[in-house]
Amino acid sequence: MSVTETHIPTLLANLERDQPDQPAYTFIDFDVDPAGYRETVTWSQLRNRVRVVAAELATCASPGDRVAILAPQSLEYIVGFYGALEAGMIAVPLPVPMFGVHDERVSAALRDSSPAAILTTSAAVGDIANSIKGLGGKPPVVIEIDALDLDSEPVAAPGATAHTKVAFLQYTSGSTRTPAGVMVTHANAVSNMRQMADDTFALTGGNAPEGLNLVSWMPFYHDLGLLGTVIYPMVLGVPTVHMSPMAFLAKPSRWMQELAKAPVGFTGGPNFAYELAVRRTSDEDMAGLDLGNVHTYCFGAERIHAATLRRFVDRFAKFNLNPAALRPGYGLAEASVYLTSNTPGTPPPTARFDYAKLAAGTAEPSGAEGGVELVSCGVPRACTLRIVDPETQTENPEGKVGEIWTHGPNVAAGYWHNQQATEATFGGKLVDPTPGTPQGPWLMTGDLGVIAGGELYIVGRIKDLLIVDGRNHYPDDIEATVQEITGGRVAAISIPNSQAEQLVTIAEFKNKGGSDEEILDRLTEVRRKVTAALSKAHGLMSGDLVLVSPGAIPITTSGKIRRSSCVEIYQRDGFDRLDATARSV
Repeated sequence: MSVTETHIPTLLANLERDQPDQPAYTFIDFDVDPAGYRETVTWSQLRNRVRVVAAELATCASPGDRVAILAPQSLEYIVGFYGALEAGMIAVPLPVPMFGVHDERVSAALRDSSPAAILTTSAAVGDIANSIKGLGGKPPVVIEIDALDLDSEPVAAPGATAHTKVAFLQYTSGSTRTPAGVMVTHANAVSNMRQMADDTFALTGGNAPEGLNLVSWMPFYHDLGLLGTVIYPMVLGVPTVHMSPMAFLAKPSRWMQELAKAPVGFTGGPNFAYELAVRRTSDEDMAGLDLGNVHTYCFGAERIHAATLRRFVDRFAKFNLNPAALRPGYGLAEASVYLTSNTPGTPPPTARFDYAKLAAGTAEPSGAEGGVELVSCGVPRACTLRIVDPETQTENPEGKVGEIWTHGPNVAAGYWHNQQATEATFGGKLVDPTPGTPQGPWLMTGDLGVIAGGELYIVGRIKDLLIVDGRNHYPDDIEATVQEITGGRVAAISIPNSQAEQLVTIAEFKNKGGSDEEILDRLTEVRRKVTAALSKAHGLMSGDLVLVSPGAIPITTSGKIRRSSCVEIYQRDGFDRLDATARSV
């Protein structure tokens, strides 16, 4: 693959040349019109607007400078992102702080990246003022993208050659730490999207089928949204329909409706999004619609639950949903975004493993009803992946749990201005690697996984491992057990007491109203069921069950639970309990 083929602006220029009048991106604005106001740009229109933005940036910044994009979900965000790359600068995709409230994660990313310019829109410029304060040094130039004459001839056309290897800084959600800027190069991004295409479209030689349309609500500042729904369709040369995350959350049926309208649909999202689609899409919403044309439903960004897959298939079976289109996967920002996904053509496998043995590090099948059920994230194919013993740094055999390591052109260049963290995460070296396996460098993901029956199963995070009663426990498994009872987001944490560590679960629970006595009875019944389930499935005694309202558990931008924050809130008695009088279980 030549250098020009992995340079994002060159790929965009090729699309302008080869299919100028084909639709590139459509944005549906449900705020302007509840029925959805659609705006579409073709590849030639997009490239022209990108060059206008690049020319404007050239007046206030230099190649290699960082350019932050703090704009609402919109076509302007996409234009701004590509404009920064066209100008040879390093894009920094970030969210607009909600209602102008100070967002420490955004401010931390701005301090870390020191942007020369910020791209925003006239509607959001007031909301970013607090984020810019106190940055130090020369303040960034703020450019309102929609105030530019985007359809005019560019004043100057910056050369379409890469001025910097790094395309953008992807700031991690930071569930347990200060946000770190992953340096994703042009080659990383394009190589990874081609790897994803090779795996996803394996039945058609790695090529997207005719008529493929992507449909997404994923935020552009998140790695899955940026790479999976902006760069991926550009690499494939196919159109995408976008809406905002808020439009999806307000009415999840919009997602399924747009998929049904696509000639050949393709989409993705985290587990919770599919749960929302199941619960909040009515038969009336889907009247006259058919999902039989959907090629792929990607699952990623958080733990994938087997029960969710079943509920999703059951709910939409009457609208011809194909179970083989469900494609659970695994990846992370440090590997650009993608590592594995379920093999095309068959429904995703699940497996039940003996819980105690899995917690001890070995994957052994359990009975049909017992153990913990995990969803396969596929067979490692286009990306190189190994399960490694982090203590000995040797490869683990099949069936033994270890840290997931990966190596290849998709692995990012490290963390921005943080050599120590870069070496600690990206500098893995294998001891006595098997034939054909490189010694290094390897990205050490921090995720625990196991290969069983040739399939990859994600077990948990090393740093999140709970030790209760002297035994290891994976919080994801405990949370999945409780979630089946409470129906909402769950956080499992361990809290030290005078004797040992005790298990504390915080569970979001929708209070359906009623008299005080009815509410108390309902909460007591939930507690009883949770206590029994934890004992039966995990051999655990619950030290405390905290039932809270929906939205009370702190999460990252990708929907992952911030367990360290839960520990801090719990220890200062900061959760507003639904039943403050029934704390013991």
